Amino acid sequence: MKVAQELGIPDVQLWTASACSFIGYLHFRGLLKRGVLPFKDVKSLADGSFDSPIDWIPGLKNIRFRDSPNFIKFDTMDQDIMIDFLGEEAQGCLNSSSIIFNTFDALEQEALKAIRSKYSGNIYQFGPLTSLIKQIPPDTHLKSLSSSLWREDSRCLEWLDSREPSSVMYVNYGSVTVMSAHHLEEFAWGLANSKHPFLWIIRPDILMDDSVILAEELLEEIKDRGLMVSWCPQEKVLSHSSVGAFLTHCGWNPMLESVTADCVNALRVLEPSMLESHCIRREDVEGLVKEVMGGTQGKHMRGRAQEWKKKADEATSHGGSSHNDFERFITEASHVGV
Repeated sequence: MKVAQELGIPDVQLWTASACSFIGYLHFRGLLKRGVLPFKDVKSLADGSFDSPIDWIPGLKNIRFRDSPNFIKFDTMDQDIMIDFLGEEAQGCLNSSSIIFNTFDALEQEALKAIRSKYSGNIYQFGPLTSLIKQIPPDTHLKSLSSSLWREDSRCLEWLDSREPSSVMYVNYGSVTVMSAHHLEEFAWGLANSKHPFLWIIRPDILMDDSVILAEELLEEIKDRGLMVSWCPQEKVLSHSSVGAFLTHCGWNPMLESVTADCVNALRVLEPSMLESHCIRREDVEGLVKEVMGGTQGKHMRGRAQEWKKKADEATSHGGSSHNDFERFITEASHVGV
């Protein structure tokens, strides 16, 4: 960005996370200055302050303290590094000629409006990119490109072909998330005890300090209905008719991919009772998987997922907000310096 500015060349920043996160990183330092964060520990949240609203950040309605990242909520060793780095990156984008967001207007309308109010450059929304790319003609070589950073194991697609529609829980914590051996074991037994088929992506480096070793008893329990591989073609998996729900770390990429694939994102159900208290129990995982896969709440979530898929498809189709922004960007970029 600095080189482009020195040479007088227009520069475009691609913000790969959400528009909401962009606003958050611009304001997180303010939370610390106000003295409301960080909390000392989880036990200090019993007074209800965890659910108190943050009502002074433009573009972020109904956000609570619990919705902020852990490195903001709690006093961690890397707190200053994360806040300073991410804050500087977001602020730096405001000094660029243009910013591209992997989002769409219906999903983050208020956040995009707030960014436009303080940014004089061009803002483009191309998202979801996984949906926009479907507009590429099938006979082009671009179809062979993949965004995956790991070697994909395609055996899982054959395994999914043998399963009933919407019967499989797909579990993937992304390419960087790690956990303890205890949490891995509790999740594994929770999935096993739910009696639902599941496809679980377990990276070789998913454990913090050890290699993955699952008990023989567990492997025997899941041998007929559980498949574990190191990585997979995620977009194809999410679009498979056998997948009924997606348990994820809630990164922006899997969130958008699940929207475009019409797949329930299950982590929002798991998060309040387990992830924030760092207390993951197999019985909780079992019960929540059952609810998402077959309960009343799961049916409601699936209906909401279908609504968002329709909105995402409309945004990226010809005439949609994201498709129009993409065309506008190509037109304006092609006339730079002319």
